[in-house]
Amino acid sequence: MAEYAYTVVFEPDPDAGGYVATVPALGIATQGETLEEARQMAQEAISGFLEGLLQEGQPIPKEPDQLAEQIRTELVAVTV
Repeated sequence: MAEYAYTVVFEPDPDAGGYVATVPALGIATQGETLEEARQMAQEAISGFLEGLLQEGQPIPKEPDQLAEQIRTELVAVTV
């Protein structure tokens, strides 16, 4: 078995509560009621996604170089 690591973006979900966890390199997302649950759900989502690819004989996507450093958040103010 091989080990894979992917950047996961955690965002609070103001409507449902908890956190949404998005894996940009794989184009998948999940959620959890707490940050810890969202982390666990992300691990399960990644694992399931990769297992599905392997079963179908598809290649495992690689994490783009330095993706974690490239993700930025900024507070942008506008006047309307």
